[in-house]
Amino acid sequence: MSRLQQKIDDKMQRAEQSGLLRRRQLLTQSVGSANRLVHQGSIKHNFASNDYLGLSQSPELIEALGEGARLYGVGSGASPLVTGYSDAHAALEQALCEATGHEAALLFSSGFSANSALMKTLLDKESVVVADKLIHASLIDGLLESGAQLKRFAHNDLGAAKRLVDKHQPLTVVTESVFSMDGDLAPIDELYELTQANDAWLIVDDAHGFGVLPLGGHNKVDASCCDIQIVTFGKALGCQGAAILGSNTCIDFLVAHARDYIYSTALSPASAHVALKAVNLIKNGECRDRLAQVIEAFKLAAKARGLRLLGSHTPIQPLVVGDIDKLAKVNRELKTAGFWVGAIRPPTVPQGSARLRITLNVNHTQAELEALADQLQRALQD
Repeated sequence: MSRLQQKIDDKMQRAEQSGLLRRRQLLTQSVGSANRLVHQGSIKHNFASNDYLGLSQSPELIEALGEGARLYGVGSGASPLVTGYSDAHAALEQALCEATGHEAALLFSSGFSANSALMKTLLDKESVVVADKLIHASLIDGLLESGAQLKRFAHNDLGAAKRLVDKHQPLTVVTESVFSMDGDLAPIDELYELTQANDAWLIVDDAHGFGVLPLGGHNKVDASCCDIQIVTFGKALGCQGAAILGSNTCIDFLVAHARDYIYSTALSPASAHVALKAVNLIKNGECRDRLAQVIEAFKLAAKARGLRLLGSHTPIQPLVVGDIDKLAKVNRELKTAGFWVGAIRPPTVPQGSARLRITLNVNHTQAELEALADQLQRALQD
């Protein structure tokens, strides 16, 4: 056996023994099935998807994908700087700017790529960055590759953020709008005021906020409260891709220097066409209003059964179990009862905070919400 194979085997064995080995699971979701997944021949209620507005299954986006393919084909064919930038991309960028007030936008094939590219292109070893402790792995990876000096403040602690900014005078402060594992919201306005007072930029990863906010009295993120905004299309927009939004100068700099953009095949024009349709669909806020009703209904159902959620106002409703083995047992019982819920373990979340990450969407019915709450109560009591 080669040394590299031995290293792989040892690491996989340690992960399995600690209950932290990640594996893919084959799931089937048919068009029109809304919140139904098929796993090993049995149907599950889907409470794990980030498709908050249910747009991935909407007739409008399905039709837009076919229309986009007929207009542009199914691939872009090259990097955006070669032949891969089309009017479909330009139209989507323009719509995103109109929706957020930013001057310019730059499209990527995924949110991970956009976040990583932004950090390692904009910053270098001479840069100091202050960031919330719970920012996404893609941001951290990009910062590590950039060589920037990263100073992290306790999650959503404004006082701690201010102390670090005053001490280190960073080029930028980095946070998320909605945090993906806790479902809580960053104090964006206060952080923007802090950065402006210290000649720094505020960068906001708006992956789980765009299309969902404003919700629960919290305002959406736009150019009025941040310098750079990252939007992903795979959550509330129900499709694929991502965009960095900012000033003309910033976007021009990224076009000229971001290796992930320069050397990657562009997002397909058909995908851009679908995302444009999704951006237009969320304008009136009707889907968001329905989502708010679903969130409130589930929180009431959970409260009635004594379930202790983290208090999120968003469709991300975590229920901390704590122990990894207990989480695995509860999750098995949920699956047996026909519920598919995200089971999140360290290192994605801190030690001792393994949790069920319940994600809600507009297509969840009152009966489904009540049934899930009943099953959670039984599983946790057992």
